[in-house]
Amino acid sequence: MLDKFITPVIKPLLKPVVMLIHKCGITPDQLTVFGFLIGLLAVPLLAFEMWYGALAAIAFNRILDGLDGALARHANLSSSAGGFLDITLDFLFYAAIPLGFILANPEQNAIAGAILLAAFIGTGSSFLAFAIAAEKFKLEKPQFKYKSFYYLNGLTEGTETIALFIAFCIWPQHFALLAGIFAFACAITIFTRIHGGYHTLKHQEANEVINNND
Repeated sequence: MLDKFITPVIKPLLKPVVMLIHKCGITPDQLTVFGFLIGLLAVPLLAFEMWYGALAAIAFNRILDGLDGALARHANLSSSAGGFLDITLDFLFYAAIPLGFILANPEQNAIAGAILLAAFIGTGSSFLAFAIAAEKFKLEKPQFKYKSFYYLNGLTEGTETIALFIAFCIWPQHFALLAGIFAFACAITIFTRIHGGYHTLKHQEANEVINNND
């Protein structure tokens, strides 16, 4: 929900760093993989209840995630392969963070963490499934023209998810409550994406039939 407002603010701030990284000869894909590995460090840190160390790993991962796309555009290296790598590792990172909290306190966090992971599967699958169909119909990307594929809006997007992870690290004792609230918000996102995506694609299919019959 907030991505379309946050992204235009962050992009200009990344430009000086992107230019420096480009001069060092680092590729966007290398940055993507490095950022993912940094993000995975949060899992053992969370498991051993090193909350602020995990928060630093999460924050660094998100900074690098913003830089890799900006670097790709700056260096004219944007590609479907890079976009695929980026979104795949992003979703793996998103799933890893609840796992870290489950490992830290299985008795208290396991059920809420499992519900949240199920909700993440719903938001991720509805997001990616629509992107495949959107590519088939060549749907325009009015809010994220620079992305490799169609970004379907929802109540819970990247910005909200990172805010949740930060809250987890600051108030780990409230993980179950926060995870439950966010899972409910994800359920709303899943419903709106399935409902909106289905009717959008039905409309596109109907138009295609009409155009073919003309």
